[in-house]
Amino acid sequence: MLTGSDTSSLEGVLLEELAALERAGLRRTLRVLHGRNGARVEADRTYVDFSSNDYLGLASDPRVAQAAVAALRVTGTGAAAARLITGNHEQHEALERAVARFLGTEAALLFPSGYMANIGAIPALGERGDAIYADVLNHASLIDGCRLSRAERHVVPHVDLGALERALERASGGDRSRRRWIVVEGIYSMDGDLAPLADLAALARRFDAWIYLDDAHGMGVLGPTGRGAAELAGVVSDIPVIMGTLGKAFGAAGAFVAGSRALIDYLMNRARAFVYTTGSPPALAAAAQAGLEIAQAEPDRRERLRANARALRAGLAALGWAPNGGPADGHIVPVVIGDEEATMRTGAALRAAGFLVGAIRPPTVPRGTARLRLTVSAAHSAEDVAALLRALASALPPRPAS
Repeated sequence: MLTGSDTSSLEGVLLEELAALERAGLRRTLRVLHGRNGARVEADRTYVDFSSNDYLGLASDPRVAQAAVAALRVTGTGAAAARLITGNHEQHEALERAVARFLGTEAALLFPSGYMANIGAIPALGERGDAIYADVLNHASLIDGCRLSRAERHVVPHVDLGALERALERASGGDRSRRRWIVVEGIYSMDGDLAPLADLAALARRFDAWIYLDDAHGMGVLGPTGRGAAELAGVVSDIPVIMGTLGKAFGAAGAFVAGSRALIDYLMNRARAFVYTTGSPPALAAAAQAGLEIAQAEPDRRERLRANARALRAGLAALGWAPNGGPADGHIVPVVIGDEEATMRTGAALRAAGFLVGAIRPPTVPRGTARLRLTVSAAHSAEDVAALLRALASALPPRPAS
């Protein structure tokens, strides 16, 4: 409950809450950017950005922008209605077909954002009488989607196959759930580690469960052709529901759910976040389709990304700060400092040196695990990575005793 000295004034109550956040070092503010060019962003000065999710360097690619401009001339700026009314444009359907071809699924359905995809699809699929088994470190949108569902929820320790197996075994003994869902991320956005999808697929088969995969940070990046974490694990055909985003690796905006034709038709009718919202601007769909096509045509972008990730991780290890999670070429690189004030000081020192990095505090991550969340991009040069490592050598606090 909100508390404050002036309970008769909403403003007074909220100001007191904001002051409490300030005292705890948890108050957040917005940073205004004026432009982006590859890995460089313009704000009060030019920064090299190691905090974005622009993994393939497509967010400022002129071809993506040109696709949006060309569509704007035809479609205008807005869809004008929900897609089930008069807001369904041919560009939406062209992008959905392109996504389905890319992933090898029967169909796909667009949502305005990954958050809306998860709070739309999960409640539609997880109904009363069903059970959901969700990783404790799932993204907030997955947590909220599970809460909005009417299914019984079971939160399991992070990537703990034994705990998940025991939970499923208990359920199989007396649970009459019509459907069981295992809800995970392909690569975890704050830890950079991979879900053990091959083992999860085996458990799903054993216990008649289905996997809901949020691959927002793996889509376009992971796997031999960039089809994501499921491709990397060799289990694409074992994942019936895949959610991916279009505003990270593909440089545009929006998200999708991909799977069977029946799944997509069902969500089109039952996912409230799709049914009851205005369609996304068709020009953004055109931009996303261009980004998707470029990502497929230029696999060297993924190779540059992985090379940059290997260099950053090796450099951090040499500094005594080996990343806490992820594969050797993982593009999300967490540096867990622990103390929140020390983390914010380090982030500020790097900003003063010309680098933007994610300084992450609770409640985004558990208390005591405040961290730098470093992300690499295909747009970074080898010198960008080397310069960041030199700045980190000066900015990082002494390594805490293990």
